[in-house]
Amino acid sequence: MSDPSLREVASKIAGEIIMSDNPGAEMRKWREKFSLTQVEVATHMGVSASVLSDYESGRRKSPGSRFVARFVKSLIMKDIERGGIVLSGLRRILLGSDLLREAVLDMREFSIPLSIARFCEAIEADLIVGAAFISTPILGYTVVDSIKLVLDVPSYDYIKLYGATTQRAAIFTKVAYGRSPMVAVKSMQAGMGGLRPALVVLHGARKVDELGLEIAKRENIPLAVTRIEDLNELISRLRAIK
Repeated sequence: MSDPSLREVASKIAGEIIMSDNPGAEMRKWREKFSLTQVEVATHMGVSASVLSDYESGRRKSPGSRFVARFVKSLIMKDIERGGIVLSGLRRILLGSDLLREAVLDMREFSIPLSIARFCEAIEADLIVGAAFISTPILGYTVVDSIKLVLDVPSYDYIKLYGATTQRAAIFTKVAYGRSPMVAVKSMQAGMGGLRPALVVLHGARKVDELGLEIAKRENIPLAVTRIEDLNELISRLRAIK
């Protein structure tokens, strides 16, 4: 890889795998983040899918650094073959601050646009503001820990949350009422020339705060609340979107 930024991204992914207490699980996490099957990655690496499966499941001892390097390179090269859909967003996140990387739980670009209506259906979300925007296309999503984002991430890093496009869903987790995420979105607009997500989704909210609703209405930002309670299930549903 001759691109310095790609080498840095590869280095950061490999480092997370090698330093993890469970390297196999970390490998699986990254493979799924790139939306690749074990067969696709193993074939590119020149190993059998069973070998990769054994590492991911922990049936084999932790992989060495050379194996991890080949694994990460295969993820990146396969994504480049597909147009660099995942890398376009990862570059921003992985090359941002450590605090930003901790706050972003998942991020992905879509190869084919998805309407807000279809997106909400996929993650069992009810659109409570912005019914007129159900046909608006979404090109990706970012899942963030709303507490870490608001308390820890410097405002100059906010723009990196948009990945390759602002036409995406911003999904806030650990939400009680939704006030702080909507205030954060409004602040992002003020600091970034009016940039805003195409959709805001709240995870964990039982009742949406009136101020949050009012901000969404005034700023014409579609707002939805997902009924999926388990965060891991929500991310699995997101990654299953084709």
